[in-house]
Amino acid sequence: MTRHVFLNDTTLRDGEQAPGVAFTTTEKQEIAESLAAAGVTEIEIGTPVMGADEIETIRAVVARCLPVRLMAWCRMTSLDLDAAIESGVHAVNLSLPASDIQLAAKLGLDKAGALQVIDHMVRRAAAGFFVAVGCEDASRANRDHLARVIETAARAGASRVRLADTVGVLDPFSTFELVVQLVAQSPIDLEFHAHNDLGLAAANTLAAIRAGARHASVTLLGLGERAGNAALEEVAAAMAVLDGADTGIELTALPDLAAQVAWAARRQTAAIKPVVGADVFTHESGIHVAGLLKDSRTYQGLDPALVGRCRRIVIGKHSGATAIAHVLSESGRDLDPDLAAAMVARVRREAAETKSTVTATQLVELYDGMCSEASLAELCGSRSAVRERTDTTVFRPGRMR
Repeated sequence: MTRHVFLNDTTLRDGEQAPGVAFTTTEKQEIAESLAAAGVTEIEIGTPVMGADEIETIRAVVARCLPVRLMAWCRMTSLDLDAAIESGVHAVNLSLPASDIQLAAKLGLDKAGALQVIDHMVRRAAAGFFVAVGCEDASRANRDHLARVIETAARAGASRVRLADTVGVLDPFSTFELVVQLVAQSPIDLEFHAHNDLGLAAANTLAAIRAGARHASVTLLGLGERAGNAALEEVAAAMAVLDGADTGIELTALPDLAAQVAWAARRQTAAIKPVVGADVFTHESGIHVAGLLKDSRTYQGLDPALVGRCRRIVIGKHSGATAIAHVLSESGRDLDPDLAAAMVARVRREAAETKSTVTATQLVELYDGMCSEASLAELCGSRSAVRERTDTTVFRPGRMR
């Protein structure tokens, strides 16, 4: 049976908290529409307590009546909840620190005091909202306290609890251990929210899902504070390829979604960014290309068509005769076997000198130039042979008559 995993996209909330990122109201509306069209079923769209402008933007997104759950992020306070009510959403994530470090430093609370706040605020919110409770810094919290938080939240009316690796200190093994233990005790769904400080956000998210979490918090391009969050495109693709799970996401929509967010965030997407980067389905190595042309599975674990992409072969320093012949054939040229070795050497020299790939147009020019040189050399060789035969002919005059 296919397992369904729910992805909660927080690009418009946590993603916007990346340094220097500020989405306009129109951009938030358009991104939300694109997410909904791609199959995302829940979007965390902002933090109402930020003020009137934020509330107005949230209300504008709500007014689109999208077929998704729109959620506001709130601290576990009446002030935040009142702002959420004003924003018009029907779901809230009420967040409270779970670790001793953050409880003491941020709120001056102990564990018992935190449980009282959770019980009071969740009961109030559950009267009119779908409620998720966020455990900030859950990765450094006491396990027994986390279990009590989940129990308290469920009893008060929460439908889900989010476990946040707020400072990105978990690895897949510790993530699995944490989540599997809490899932076994939880009467409600658990969600995992990863940060990418050690480059493990996507891996940790997969580990949490395998441990039993049914929801994952993600952002497009992994946009977010510091090193960012788990990337929607990476998690959705990995879920489909590695686990055969159904996220409801239309994977072929991911490249356009990522491009839309990159433009709105004024961020360049790295060429090697998994799934959506310009070069992730591009091949130069001669050994790889030779294998790919026989069977694409030799050097592609992710079918580019699955995520709306195409394989691309480029010519560069590491290309071999097979790759060069393939690209030339696409331009109507057949690589002369007698010129193959010289052509490979010339291409590699060109790529090394320019520190770049050789375009198809440049490749054709190089090849045509080499063919002309070969023809000229052959012609010159033929003339030279004629002269040589003429020069070495012995003149034997006939008899005089």
